[in-house]
Amino acid sequence: MKITKRPRRLRLNQALRNSLAEISVGANDLIAPFFVVDGKNQKQAIKSLANVYRLSTDNLLKDLERALKLGINSAVLFGVVDSEQKSALGKSSHDHNGPVATALRAAKAAFGSDINLITDVCLCGYTDHGHCGILKKTSQGYIIDNDSSLEHLAQMAVMHAEAGADIVSPSDMMDGRVGAIRESLDSQGFNNVGILSYAVKYASAFYGPFREAAGSSPNKSLEQEFSPPKDRKTYQMDYRNVRTAFREAKLDEEEGADMLMVKPALPYLDVLARLRPQTSLPLVAYNVSGEYAMFKAAAKIGSLDEPLAVHEALTAIKRAGADLIITYYALEALEKGWLD
Repeated sequence: MKITKRPRRLRLNQALRNSLAEISVGANDLIAPFFVVDGKNQKQAIKSLANVYRLSTDNLLKDLERALKLGINSAVLFGVVDSEQKSALGKSSHDHNGPVATALRAAKAAFGSDINLITDVCLCGYTDHGHCGILKKTSQGYIIDNDSSLEHLAQMAVMHAEAGADIVSPSDMMDGRVGAIRESLDSQGFNNVGILSYAVKYASAFYGPFREAAGSSPNKSLEQEFSPPKDRKTYQMDYRNVRTAFREAKLDEEEGADMLMVKPALPYLDVLARLRPQTSLPLVAYNVSGEYAMFKAAAKIGSLDEPLAVHEALTAIKRAGADLIITYYALEALEKGWLD
């Protein structure tokens, strides 16, 4: 048989492959995540997240400057507080002198509109029980009370806006929180502050390292006294389902979300790809801590070519439909030229 149709002709050299590549990932596609703490000169290592640290504001500013020099113009901030600052209602989540508010004011003073600052809006890192909403006692035990949680989340979002946040990002998965936050922001004159909603957030095993970093695991030591849920499956999504993702995304869009997120990224590329044609809003995918930790562990023992694997994974996330990607690899991948 004479072969006349040869797809390999278009793959013969790197220059040709580069010219014909349909998908590319660069600095403008990445959002760098940071954990911020109180104090000065703090750079606290996180055991389960190699090369990721909890930073005080002074050190955060150094890393934000690094990010900007690399071309990354968006960062998401997660606040971390000590156990004595936590309470049943998570009141420190809207402390104007807390780590996130302090970091926002300093970052805006230093970099102004050159950087887009996104803040995580959730109570889990600020409650003594470690859940993303407020506990309520019922005859069957304690539950996460959806509606009473909305006020606290809205207060947190407004505080972030007052401190300089460009976008607030509710990750709690309470019903109606996007609408409550939008209403509160608008009523306080922050109608230009955007909302990046964790619209499609699954109850996933891939969040473990993040929970260590943020100190946000459900507190099992309180079980006997409070009997709270042992996990977050009553509010985060069931990973066996996909149609629910479309409903969640549609509701958040209707309530005023400006961008939607799918989390985690790699185990849910099918969800991301199926959601893409259903909305015109920008889609963000979170390449979460467990995915990052797996790559680091495999690379450490020599079973994975880390630069190639990171490039391939980030490309796959974008190919599936993400406009932006939150990844702990953001700075490292660019500094080491892995995305060239």
